[in-house]
Amino acid sequence: MDKKLLLKSHFHFIGIGGIGMSALAIGLLKKGCSVSGSDLVKNDETKKLEKLGAVIFTSQIQQNIKFVISKFTNKLINFVVSSAIKPENEELLYCREKNLSIKHRSEILAMLMKTYTTLAVAGSHGKTSTSTFLSTILELCTRNSSTITGGIIPIYNSNCHLENTKFLVAEVDESDGTINKYKSDIGIINNIDYDHCDHFSNLSEVISSFKSFAENSKKLLLNFDCEISRNNFYSNCKWSNTTAKNVAYAIIPTEINSKYTIGKYYENENFISSLNIPIPGLHNLSNITAAIAASRMIGVDFIEIKKNIKYLKLPKKRFEFRGQIDERSLYDDYAHHPNEIKETIKLGRLFIQQKHNNECQKSRLIAIFQPHRYSRVKQFTEEFAEELSKADVIYVTSIYGAGEGNEDKITSKIITDLIYKKNKNVIYINNYYEVTKNFYKLTQKGDLILNMGAGDCHNLWSILSEKYN
Repeated sequence: MDKKLLLKSHFHFIGIGGIGMSALAIGLLKKGCSVSGSDLVKNDETKKLEKLGAVIFTSQIQQNIKFVISKFTNKLINFVVSSAIKPENEELLYCREKNLSIKHRSEILAMLMKTYTTLAVAGSHGKTSTSTFLSTILELCTRNSSTITGGIIPIYNSNCHLENTKFLVAEVDESDGTINKYKSDIGIINNIDYDHCDHFSNLSEVISSFKSFAENSKKLLLNFDCEISRNNFYSNCKWSNTTAKNVAYAIIPTEINSKYTIGKYYENENFISSLNIPIPGLHNLSNITAAIAASRMIGVDFIEIKKNIKYLKLPKKRFEFRGQIDERSLYDDYAHHPNEIKETIKLGRLFIQQKHNNECQKSRLIAIFQPHRYSRVKQFTEEFAEELSKADVIYVTSIYGAGEGNEDKITSKIITDLIYKKNKNVIYINNYYEVTKNFYKLTQKGDLILNMGAGDCHNLWSILSEKYN
């Protein structure tokens, strides 16, 4: 879509408050389009959009569509949906009935990507963190980069920074199979894992969806340490954190603690420099290596990267420290897949170990987990139990369905029963209000509390601080 046509277009987002949908809406507003949208919940994103001039509805009724059609008579109106919108949604039903132009969010993102030199970040885990690190490096080193991601990037305090720049960092999602719509100059595959069981029935289907993404990328950057991507894809551009041999980019860690990671950086097997990275965790080091590698692939000077690396920060909800209540520290993390929980608990252990070195007080690692989707719990019950049981104390809340039906009558109890066989310190707690009510019974001074999940669990801190701070 060219600029003139874009300015003549209006976009109405059904479900505008989601992190991915709101990023696109912000981007279109910045491009000069008019935007409206509906969501049943008001949040920071909808408030931000209203300030930028979007018309926001807090209901999803056909009246909203009629209003948009009557208000924007001189414009070409596109109605935008994500895969989260159910076919019975009243706005969507009305659009279908009236044969209006309905576009999937992936089509809008793909359209925007075409107008930039695009670096597309894909993979089962770590997409938002990698996009954040890459966006930060490119912003500081080139001042010529835009970004659209599924998380809040600290340097912009937004999930979208869309300007008339040369480069665009775009986080692309494989969860609904629309990843084949995206064409990029550099395609990055962080790792591949079986997930999104509501859409994919096995790992082979996940690999196929990434293959179409790889074919649509002019250059492909691959994680050599991920066995699945290593064995199923070919590229001259690979990164690693375990070896500098046969890879184009490597950071081999020499020290990892709760404050920073020190590593030796190599290009094409040649040692270049030591790096002091202000982010802990091996999984984060992999994401940072990918960001540095992609920056080098588009010609960013390594000295510039080294100079600006100290400004790297994690996106929100990625091991995000929320605060303390009576000497109990609370961290939010988006971990909702067993392998993500594994890395988050490992990082929590690193923090506790550091604390023990400095203080005598014994700290416990408390995991509060809100499972996300019945299909995921059904598929990974044993893996969830295996990883969660590694915390000292585990509280599992009811499942956040994300609009899924629950024909199999699955509950969190299947996870807690399995954890109990490995670790007796596990309790099922219905919701976050129950956690708040019994907070002092469930926790003690010195505890490091990891609050994990992809649903509404991150409201816990505001509920807690309202009651106790």
